[in-house]
Amino acid sequence: MYAIPFLDIPPLRSAAGRVRLPGSKSISNRVLLLAGLAAGTTAVHDLLDSDDTRVMLAALEALGCGLRRDGAVLHVTGIGGALPVKQARLFLGNAGTAMRPLTAALAMLATLQGGEFELSGVPRMHERPIGDLVDALRQLGCPVQYLGNAGYPPLRVGHGRAAPVSTHEPVRVRGDVSSQFLTALLLALPLATADRAITIAVEGELISKPYIDITLNLLARFGIVVERDPADPWASFTLPRGSQYRSPGAIHVEADASSASYFVALGALAGTEAPVRIEGVGLDSIQGDIRFVDAARAMGARVEGGAGWLEVRRGAWPLKAITLDCNHIPDAAMTLAVMGLYADGTTRLTNIASWRVKETDRIAAMAAELRKMGGTVVEGPDFIEVTPPASPAHWRAGVIHTYDDHRMAMCLSLAAFNALAGATPPRPVRILDPQCVAKTFPDYFEALFGLATVAEADIPVIAIDGPTASGKGTLASEVARRLGYALLDSGALYRATALAVQQAGVDPSDAAAVAFLAARLDLRFDAGRAFLAGQDVTDALRLEETGSLASRISVHSAVRHALHGLQLDFRRLPGLVADGRDMGTVVFPGAPLKVFLTASVETRATRRHNQLISRGIPANIDSLLADLRARDERDQNRAVAPLKPAEDAVLLDNSGMSIDEGVEAVLEAWNKRRM
Repeated sequence: MYAIPFLDIPPLRSAAGRVRLPGSKSISNRVLLLAGLAAGTTAVHDLLDSDDTRVMLAALEALGCGLRRDGAVLHVTGIGGALPVKQARLFLGNAGTAMRPLTAALAMLATLQGGEFELSGVPRMHERPIGDLVDALRQLGCPVQYLGNAGYPPLRVGHGRAAPVSTHEPVRVRGDVSSQFLTALLLALPLATADRAITIAVEGELISKPYIDITLNLLARFGIVVERDPADPWASFTLPRGSQYRSPGAIHVEADASSASYFVALGALAGTEAPVRIEGVGLDSIQGDIRFVDAARAMGARVEGGAGWLEVRRGAWPLKAITLDCNHIPDAAMTLAVMGLYADGTTRLTNIASWRVKETDRIAAMAAELRKMGGTVVEGPDFIEVTPPASPAHWRAGVIHTYDDHRMAMCLSLAAFNALAGATPPRPVRILDPQCVAKTFPDYFEALFGLATVAEADIPVIAIDGPTASGKGTLASEVARRLGYALLDSGALYRATALAVQQAGVDPSDAAAVAFLAARLDLRFDAGRAFLAGQDVTDALRLEETGSLASRISVHSAVRHALHGLQLDFRRLPGLVADGRDMGTVVFPGAPLKVFLTASVETRATRRHNQLISRGIPANIDSLLADLRARDERDQNRAVAPLKPAEDAVLLDNSGMSIDEGVEAVLEAWNKRRM
């Protein structure tokens, strides 16, 4: 998906189908660090490709780890606990799963071997607390300096001189702020066990215990078996003397159970005719967030599953309101808050204080955004209560602020199913900064749209018509890019038909023969290229003789009819920008925005002349003027679908406009119509 400022999701009506989830962020970054610290090479399969893993990979490479890709498999050659690089500055974005463990591991290595490292991130990372981890590291004698506000990144660890660490007494760390502090110590302390075992004592109630289970499971895969007190297994953890990381050779990253929650919810809300099948994670998952399935079942979802798969259908409707202690599913619990909009009462989620110190203050953020949709929300220090809109008429169209938080964007997208709750009228949802999902699930919206169904009339269309060389193709392409919409270049369909006519040696005046070819057009667009019968015809479509022939064959009503169905097929989620000569008058007469773009024939001839010359194609301005006038005459006076503005079209003369000015004019008109 392009970088777009917002994404409009029309009202969604049902969902079914199959989705394969990306790898778990929590597992991916733990595996990467463990492989980077271990001796030997680890083949990592199914690694998540996201912002968080990219910053971890960049950090490991800067620290001297070897990285080699072989198709979908990443081979990581670790440093074997010995620093090949003694000084570096690492930028870790907003990735807590990189910042906290790397801080601990590098503090340990820098202290023992003499090094100095600076770790920083985006402004929000510099607001996320790390003081409890720093206090624990200082207990061990590790030099850690705050480079900004005390208790928060950025940090400097080490001072370039080797020194022993103090491991005689248990190192104490708070467990009630973030489980990532304990995870960071568990991953780092095996590096300091050469002389004796090291014990970590947890102070306060340990939150997010399932994430510690993930850490312990993966440590065992890399040769570290952590000892625990059977009487109180969450109070202390002992790293045995002589612990050494050993590569398991190969390891597979399980799909993300937190990401599965959105699709479990999708099935619970909208899986009415067929199930939503989720692949890559199942009931055998090592991730605590798989217990979201239990919560969804409690709200009425019908869930089946096995090793590596889940299938979800709607059960109870409306969903059942629940009260739940969510300490065991802190990330996935956000999805329950949105499901609360569809419940039969007030849903209360407790023990979620950790939401306050995530990518954003998720309790405050979730409360603010759910209220925009019409929900009633009560928030507290460690709880949130969600009550659905009071009546179908109380649902509202929401412009969702995502706070650079991937889970806010993915959770709140589910509010687009408000039609199922009877919202009158059904409401679209606008997601601001939709690219924030790249942190864990770059293709989330594509996956959602691949499962969701929508009333065709709800899929928005912007129709941009105009004469030859008016700039409609360039304008439409940029508007589509800015909105994240599909693009229909109807002229390309006619030009492709013209090429097919040439290749087949068909008489262009033989309407039946041309229509026969148009109806069977084997045309595919892929990565900005056009393929006709498997042959790349991108450049051929742009030739003047191709355009001229396309204009001649477009007068045949049979040809236009043959291409009509193909044009309609381009209408898909989340929306479509269609450019041509009859998009707003014939093909999409119900489009909520129709633009008729024009410019003087002299301006258009000059633009076309400059365009051709820039491509190294000889051109004569007088010939171009004559050709454009002839095309205009033919297009405006043809018997079928003559070129003219739709009655409700926005007329836009761009003779004196830049491309950006034209785009802004269309987007301004669109915003007035949509929200």
